[in-house]
Amino acid sequence: MTLIKSISGIRGTIGGAVGDNLTPVDAVKFASAYGSFLKIRHASKGNERLKVVIGRDARISGPMIHNLVMNTLVGLGIDVIDLGLSTTPTVEIAVPLEKADGGIILTASHNPKQWNALKLLNEKGEFLSGKEGELILEIAENEAFDFSDVDSLGEVIENNAYMDIHIDEVLELPLVDADLVKTKKFKVVVDGVNSSGGIIIPNLLEQMGIEVVKLYCEPNGHFPHNPEPLKEHLGDICKLVVEEKADFGIVVDPDVDRLAFISNDGEMFGEEYTLVAVADYILSKTPGNTVSNMSSSRALRDITEKHGGTYQASAVGEVNVVELMKKTNAIIGGEGNGGIIYPSSHYGRDSMVGVALFLTYLANQDKTVAEIRASYPQYYMSKNKIELTPQIDVDNVLATLTEKYKSENITTIDGVKIDFPTEWVHLRKSNTEPIIRIYTEAPTQSEADVLAERFVNELKEIAGI
Repeated sequence: MTLIKSISGIRGTIGGAVGDNLTPVDAVKFASAYGSFLKIRHASKGNERLKVVIGRDARISGPMIHNLVMNTLVGLGIDVIDLGLSTTPTVEIAVPLEKADGGIILTASHNPKQWNALKLLNEKGEFLSGKEGELILEIAENEAFDFSDVDSLGEVIENNAYMDIHIDEVLELPLVDADLVKTKKFKVVVDGVNSSGGIIIPNLLEQMGIEVVKLYCEPNGHFPHNPEPLKEHLGDICKLVVEEKADFGIVVDPDVDRLAFISNDGEMFGEEYTLVAVADYILSKTPGNTVSNMSSSRALRDITEKHGGTYQASAVGEVNVVELMKKTNAIIGGEGNGGIIYPSSHYGRDSMVGVALFLTYLANQDKTVAEIRASYPQYYMSKNKIELTPQIDVDNVLATLTEKYKSENITTIDGVKIDFPTEWVHLRKSNTEPIIRIYTEAPTQSEADVLAERFVNELKEIAGI
């Protein structure tokens, strides 16, 4: 059981002791801090009511946390636009459409069902900066809250139309061609991990003329497998794609900001290659620059340069990717965990946008999904982690490794990344879990695995585990 407070929000397991887990008291405390932050940020509005959009994924604790957070904001004199069951990108697009002052998504993303979280947005529907996140943590720590009197309480306005509005926004993107897709009569299997993706993804597909085979699309919060869309969790859909003779499969995480494909042969397309494929399509129509984070595949760099653009890598974290995308005028970007950020829609990871663009790309190709995957530069990744204990001095461990490999190409803007000539390793402390992540990439899977094993052992040796 654990509670993680970071600049990107608060995340924890349900139940247990206050301050150690995400209890009702902690949910109220951090909702109070966020609402208080908004009142400071928008002080120039005077007595004008602030407005916050709230949505949640389908996890079991969702309704409880949802009601606590909403009514805390009401107690601060803030109006709430309640989207109910929703997705992270849906809340992100709703904030500016509603002219709201902020937004909260209640989701622990890819974490298992015992977790939940408050993910916090600004008035643009984008994640808060590190500095803003630190201010909220400070307000929470000091419990500097000033609640409204009875005549100044906020209101809750329900609006359950936004998943449909989101679909309409996606279908109106210039590079999405639903009419062309309809002519192809594709058949697609969808694994919605029994969360809100089980509603919104099939609805989008059906509007694009797709025959949909649903797997785990009942939004009851009982995740049928680990909700992180990695190969070891996706045996059921891999098998079903082949049995159904489907064109491919789609997997999303509980809040629908991570997107993975299963090729028509039942093999993983690869989360890293979701962004590569979508970028290949976008860059072929609108050349420009791209950005992904330091833990993402070199394949995006290769594809970007093929189309005459420039690729740059940011620190891990969506807010960092978005910041660098804005600086470099990137036309497509994201994260190698299947996160597509397409500024023509909005600056947030969006599986809906990724699905619609990929379908349009596929409809333009005379190739199967497996053949498209085989056409890209072949890199293989190994993703590992080491559980942390309070005794481990992570900064010292990483500093020791940096010194050991100082003759190599090293980047330290986010943990330590060591670029060898044909492979790389990135070691960093997670922002969302008490772990050190060890990502490696190499020309073959065995080389990536060997490199990962080597650095796991070196980390353990230095840390004395």
